[in-house]
Amino acid sequence: MMLVCQRFVSVVRNSRTLSRHVTTWSPVGAAFNAQQRKVDLFQKNVGLFGVPGLSTPAGFEVAQQRALRETEQLVETACNNPPGALTVETFDQLSDSLCKVADLADFVKVGHPDPAFRDAAEKACINIGTVVERLNTNVELCRSLKNLLDNKEVLDSLDPDTRHVQSSSSELFMFDFEISGIHLDESKRGKAVSLNVNLLDLNNEFLNGTHLPNRIEKTALPEHIRHCFSIDGNSIQIGGLHADSPDELVREAAYKIFLFPNSSLLLCLDDLLTCRNELAKLVGYESFAHRALNGTMAKTPETVMKFLELLTDKLSDRTAKDFNLMRDMKMKMNSRSTVLMPWDHSYFSSAVRAERYNIDPSLYSPYFSLGACMEGLNMLFSQLLGVSFQNEQPMAGEVWSEEVRKLAVVHETEGLLGYIYCDFFRRPDKPHQDCHFTIQGGRLKKDGEYQHPVVVLMLSLPPPTRSTPTLLNPGMMENLFHEMGHAMHSMLGRTRYQHVTGTRCSTDFAEVPSILMEFFATDYRVVNQFARHYQTGQPLPKSMVSRLCESKRICGAADTQLQVFYAALDQVYHGKPQNRSTTDILKKMQEKFYGLPYVPNTVSA
Repeated sequence: MMLVCQRFVSVVRNSRTLSRHVTTWSPVGAAFNAQQRKVDLFQKNVGLFGVPGLSTPAGFEVAQQRALRETEQLVETACNNPPGALTVETFDQLSDSLCKVADLADFVKVGHPDPAFRDAAEKACINIGTVVERLNTNVELCRSLKNLLDNKEVLDSLDPDTRHVQSSSSELFMFDFEISGIHLDESKRGKAVSLNVNLLDLNNEFLNGTHLPNRIEKTALPEHIRHCFSIDGNSIQIGGLHADSPDELVREAAYKIFLFPNSSLLLCLDDLLTCRNELAKLVGYESFAHRALNGTMAKTPETVMKFLELLTDKLSDRTAKDFNLMRDMKMKMNSRSTVLMPWDHSYFSSAVRAERYNIDPSLYSPYFSLGACMEGLNMLFSQLLGVSFQNEQPMAGEVWSEEVRKLAVVHETEGLLGYIYCDFFRRPDKPHQDCHFTIQGGRLKKDGEYQHPVVVLMLSLPPPTRSTPTLLNPGMMENLFHEMGHAMHSMLGRTRYQHVTGTRCSTDFAEVPSILMEFFATDYRVVNQFARHYQTGQPLPKSMVSRLCESKRICGAADTQLQVFYAALDQVYHGKPQNRSTTDILKKMQEKFYGLPYVPNTVSA
């Protein structure tokens, strides 16, 4: 870490030599500031992510059958060979074989625009997930691993590095067995598998339901705000909160309609929580929260709740001050409305920052073209880590949308590290969420070659036009840096086993690289190197960056308190069963941990 910091200081001192004019975008910057070159339709279809066979939805069935055949062979190898160095290698190869199908399918089921691909991928996820749950309760497979951990002679015969890696990885695999109920008798193990398989279905049903918009008759809304939403015949679809709309009526309508309880989805949530609790109790935990926190720094739900309550107490004065600032701003902008509501939080916290520090996103966006931001990331990684991005033209059938960009991540001495597929732009049926998907984990193969990690970054940015590149506001820019932190974690976490590669690390550490990237995104020494006007090439003035950084201190306590509320709600939902509805629990937790009133007939945002 010290070496990286020293290198950063050296880079900053010489940053003046790194500035370029707008006419000299790097290949990476140019690739993201222009519309994607069309794929050659006469090329052979290489399949999604270059996987042969995934040129059609039917390829998922072929891929999962191949993975299941490999699984049978590897299970036999693990169970029939004496404990040794091969044991953990076989377990990781087994995990890799299943994950190559499951992880890829996990993305395709939500990210592919073709319903046939999504359906085929979802079936593959469920089928592979079922196999994984059965393997996690396979006594013979568990015994082969336990024999290795219990055999001191075999472990001592390994070189120190191998012994450490093998022991650590074996313990993680053993942990998976234990939380899945390997210690139970045969009938209860079967019950655990059934519950886990049911959870796969319930998870899919619930997540799919949360992405669906709510509909309302067009006549139910005032005519002057109807154009703000998607109109479909005589009805209006509302698929988000419209939290940044300057019209309070638009924000209020979106909040109340989008979060209006869906009875079937609430039943699904009840079933999901009941099933999770039943599984946790079956395998020996007080609640699902106890099971989920086992192996983390917090260890128990009691510790988590104590922390959240302490944090709420410490933040209370600052949170109240923040809400008062927002309330005053609301009264100033609309004197008829005096009560601060949940749909006001995002809008008026931004308004307070804008007024106090003259922060107008429209003034910043021209300096944060997507190409400039990607160029900034490229420069940062090159200077700190000797790693650069190289834009590659996808082959026919390799990507699911012609707007997806493919980046090769290359180290200055070690060569290719992996691939990042950038699915950045909005399109119909695409989830409105920013996230990182692992498609293939890195691992050291038997032949000594390293299996390159492959990931997808999914954002929801406006696409470029013929005359204007995609322009990011400061929040979008920070979020891009955050998500790229996850992607680079996957690229740089070059572990021996894919079971622990990249973001498959300890949960306590998973967000550290992405949070670190947020600090770079608001440091003038970094921003100065890439933020320049997409038309004139002028750099972003230092005063504007300083104001942006200072503004983050405003309403920060209220923003943090909102996250505390979400965390506390999650703990109670997954704690010991309550004799109340999930909506009643939500109301009580919002009143205790948030500070803004609960709105009747709404569920959590």
